[in-house]
Amino acid sequence: MKRQTAIALGSAFLTAPIATSAQGTPQLLLAGVGEESITPALWAAQSGMFSKAGLDVTVQPANSGTAIAAGVQGGAYAIGKSSLVAIIVAHTRGLPFVFVAGGSLYDTKFPYSVLTVKAESPLKTAADLNGKIIAVPALSDLTTVATKGYVDAHGGDSKTLQLIEIPFAQMPDVLAAGRADAGFIADPILQQALDAKKVRIFAHAFDAIAPQFMVTGWFVTQDFAAKNQATLAKFARVMRESAAYIVGHPADTVSVLSKFMNVDPAVIAQTHRIGYAPLEPKYIQPVIDISAKYKLIPAAFDAKELIAPGLG
Repeated sequence: MKRQTAIALGSAFLTAPIATSAQGTPQLLLAGVGEESITPALWAAQSGMFSKAGLDVTVQPANSGTAIAAGVQGGAYAIGKSSLVAIIVAHTRGLPFVFVAGGSLYDTKFPYSVLTVKAESPLKTAADLNGKIIAVPALSDLTTVATKGYVDAHGGDSKTLQLIEIPFAQMPDVLAAGRADAGFIADPILQQALDAKKVRIFAHAFDAIAPQFMVTGWFVTQDFAAKNQATLAKFARVMRESAAYIVGHPADTVSVLSKFMNVDPAVIAQTHRIGYAPLEPKYIQPVIDISAKYKLIPAAFDAKELIAPGLG
């Protein structure tokens, strides 16, 4: 679909559970922040995988997970991509979101988001971070609880940390200027900063959550899931197949991701491409548990509650 058609569909979703084309093909408007875990949806749309499955899918960029959640809840988007923490917090506040496809997988063997310090920093241990200024992209997200978990597990005291909010793109310069002592950075910004010798990796802090866990996922409202089970089953299957293709053929998908993100293809090609998480409770539960430990949510709950029936 052309862009103007996609925008028109956004308003259509406000009054209809799902739109269909003149030929009766389900039309889905997806929304996601431009980062690597959106690639399976982009590739499936461009390569024709969605259309072969009988789905008409448009992927639209969004500025934030908050905007996406509001759009999905209000019906402007059929399916949204979000960080796991945002949906976990929403669940505890009574918002009826469930995941229908897994997103990015953190794997300790291939860390793509890490805690860094400037290249010449004297800091070496978790205890060295006590009382220091730590920069994270959001004060109540996965990087925050991972940093606290890492510090507490390795001899430091997370209660002494001074957390500030800095976007990934600004992190290398913030560290170089001494405005923060350590900061979380993810690829492709991480790779650029390492190549320029602006930063060095201090710790794989995500390991404090689990060796493997789901970082992002694709979600809908419970009502949408109940009314569109067959369509979402097709969507989930195509997303799994697209993710498997991307992992096996990363070079093929560089151009589609660089265009969507407006990032130089050479930068994306040089970074380690991420893996993708199956939609299984074991990849979600560790994030729920650490979110409860550091009071992002009142208490832990069963990860099965976050998976649409029939898709987990």
